[in-house]
Amino acid sequence: MTFTIEPIKPTEAQSGVDFGAMINDLDLEKLTDHDFEALKEAVYTYQVVVIRNQSHVQPKTQYEITKRFEPEVDTYGHGAQHRAKQSVIARDLSPLPEVPQVQLLGHGLVKNYQGVDERQLTHPHHKVFHQTTMSKEDEEAGKTRFYRWHMDAALYKLNPPKVTSLFGFKNPEPRRQTVVYDDGTDDTLDVQLGTTAFISGQHAFEILPPDMKELAFRTQVKYAPHPYLWMSKARARSTGLGMVSEGKELTEEELPPIEEEAIKIYPMLWKNPVTNKIHLQVHPAAVQDLIIDGKPMGDLEKVRELLYKFQRPAINPENVYAHEWKDGDFVIFHNRGVLHSVVGSLKDTDVRIFQQCNMASADPPIPATEEDFAPYRVAANTA
Repeated sequence: MTFTIEPIKPTEAQSGVDFGAMINDLDLEKLTDHDFEALKEAVYTYQVVVIRNQSHVQPKTQYEITKRFEPEVDTYGHGAQHRAKQSVIARDLSPLPEVPQVQLLGHGLVKNYQGVDERQLTHPHHKVFHQTTMSKEDEEAGKTRFYRWHMDAALYKLNPPKVTSLFGFKNPEPRRQTVVYDDGTDDTLDVQLGTTAFISGQHAFEILPPDMKELAFRTQVKYAPHPYLWMSKARARSTGLGMVSEGKELTEEELPPIEEEAIKIYPMLWKNPVTNKIHLQVHPAAVQDLIIDGKPMGDLEKVRELLYKFQRPAINPENVYAHEWKDGDFVIFHNRGVLHSVVGSLKDTDVRIFQQCNMASADPPIPATEEDFAPYRVAANTA
């Protein structure tokens, strides 16, 4: 290996952040096969890997590196679902003309960039997605929210990408903002303007009490058909972690035709292919039902309440890694091992230019087995 991996050193306030790594001495335009194998192992081991000083990296290189994690598939992680105008992700992404597998995202007016003559980008804002919104006074005082905790995945027809690459070409001015949870707690988090926040699915599982671990092991997650259309009229919790149940989800009659075999049902617990660790991995906004011991719950409001009980501890401030972006940062994260969220309220004068790439997988997630779970059952019985 010709580069150095430096595990992220959490601050005292980040006591639950046990993932993430930095690389300062690697040029992705000169990536050898040997270096790629080491980088691949690092991504699965550290979950989020930041390669600094990559402003020169071209979109084609980003695509090629991302595809090496999933060589058998050349389909964007969301397929064509993000192109539907009503989809909640349609407004956030647009393909680069010369490398359409790479999506352009960010904020502000972009001119003469990678084949784009001119394009107006809009950073996602909680006001278009949350049930409640912050006051203008709070925003002007520098307060903000997590937008939507998620993994990158179509969750219908296509399997979730194994990794996502996120390239920060240009960041807005370095203002600080305070994430407020607004959920009856006093939880807050100091962040960089326009940060990307990550939580570890492994840590989310590890911090569950034994009875919740056991329940998670017995639970399957059923995702809604055409999930990003299905949820398009619904609104999210103030933490960005899942939806509020108000009966606003689209009915089957309002959705495009549904292929039953395309509906995705995954275990709640997924296994890391390198470390063999167990990850609690659920995209809460897209879930339609939970199946416990083979029996569907069948009540969306109760499903969401239970999911929130599973996942809310994982987004406590001490468990969140909010990346401090620098221009030229190239981040590759284990999309099947972490959740992430856009953060921040940007002004009209702010400019943020990012590129995202991921590939739907030929393989479903690896389920945690009885053998994988046995040590946790033994620990619970001896506690």
